Amino acid sequence: MAKHLSTTDVEAVINIIDGWSDEKITWDKICEASVELVGKKPTRQSLNSNKPIKEAYMAKKKSLKTQGIRQPLPANLKAAADRIRNLESKVNRLEEQNNQLLKQFVVWQYNSYKYGIKEHQLNEPLPRIDRDRTETDN
Repeated sequence: MAKHLSTTDVEAVINIIDGWSDEKITWDKICEASVELVGKKPTRQSLNSNKPIKEAYMAKKKSLKTQGIRQPLPANLKAAADRIRNLESKVNRLEEQNNQLLKQFVVWQYNSYKYGIKEHQLNEPLPRIDRDRTETDN
């Protein structure tokens, strides 16, 4: 049975994917690398069914295909190069996520126009939640 991943676990797995430095990335390798951070080995299916993890995986796989083979660096530059690669991977993933959100916004914008929802209606603040009130079953 697959372990349900907490928000912290999801972030940890995404960080593993962002920092991936091997030439090839696979779900099995990510599962193996996740054992220490998650506490037990997650299944490939549980990682693949989690949308943020899947998006990070696909973005990393795409970036590995386009980057090609790297030249070996001296040890003192290797740490810097790893950090740069990690940050570039994170930037690519976040740019892809931002593009998806912009596409979703365009759909919402069209639908609000189509169904006659006005801008002031869209910008209404969320209702205040009264957390002090309790409901009783009588």
